[in-house]
Amino acid sequence: MTTPELGLPMPVPADGLPAHVRIHEVGARDGLQNEKATVPTETKAEFVRRLADAGLTTIEATSFVHPKWVPQLADAEQLFPLVRDLGDLSGTALPVLVPNERGLDRALALGATRIAVFASATESFAKANLNRTVDEALAMFEPVVARAKTQDAHVRGYLSMCFGDPWEGPVPVPQVVRVCRALLDMGCDELSLGDTIGVATPGHVRALLTALNQQGVPTASLGVHFHDTYGQALSNTLAALQHGVTTVDASAGGLGGCPYAKSATGNLATEDLVWMLTGLGIDTGVDLDRLTATSVWMAEQLGRPSPSRTVRALSHQE
Repeated sequence: MTTPELGLPMPVPADGLPAHVRIHEVGARDGLQNEKATVPTETKAEFVRRLADAGLTTIEATSFVHPKWVPQLADAEQLFPLVRDLGDLSGTALPVLVPNERGLDRALALGATRIAVFASATESFAKANLNRTVDEALAMFEPVVARAKTQDAHVRGYLSMCFGDPWEGPVPVPQVVRVCRALLDMGCDELSLGDTIGVATPGHVRALLTALNQQGVPTASLGVHFHDTYGQALSNTLAALQHGVTTVDASAGGLGGCPYAKSATGNLATEDLVWMLTGLGIDTGVDLDRLTATSVWMAEQLGRPSPSRTVRALSHQE
């Protein structure tokens, strides 16, 4: 893995882009929850530690959902204590997903200080993922967010199907804006706009971000979460950066998909994102060599090559 040592990619800054981007790493949660095989708890903990060592400052550690729904993350109680010290040692943020008040109880009992709830912009996905309507799901999250705030927890609101839905097709922008506004109004500190099945294009991204601003949602409270189903994740990310977004979700090695939307493929690979940002002269604080080595290691644990093009290029994999 010598390409970064040769000074590649060559940084060529572009006008109108942020100087720094915070990468919200989701590989240890969103990535591993979609693996057919269950990864051992100790391996997950090592994965999180290696990601932190590579310079990632926000690493989504696990999910406190019922084990019946996501058996791959049934070890949340065992895993979180193994990595919790990263917050004290290096200031690494370790957000965890919670679906309801019971999940919040479990997370808070272990010392979690950053939580995330996950809503849907469409009725079909809300039914498939949460067995509720959109508004019923929002009502379920209200007491979760309110109590988390009383504990001084930082709350992220995930919103799935912001651009397209496998059952409903294109998702109207005002429909997405309504749910975003509801999540912010109930107390979420930030929102992650999810292109769950990877159908977004740059113009659609700009239109949604502009509409959110027009309804009083500040760009500073928004992050983007793109899937690369149609190869658009990086171009969509660039459109978001041009709008002023500075938080981008990505998954080491391109791990992940969505168990409730079969047309969803992997997340934007963190290495591919870092390569592009480095070339644009944007600081991420991430060591690309260490990150690539981590993804190669995890691919070996999973018994298959990484789908990330950057990982494969830097590790000389075919």
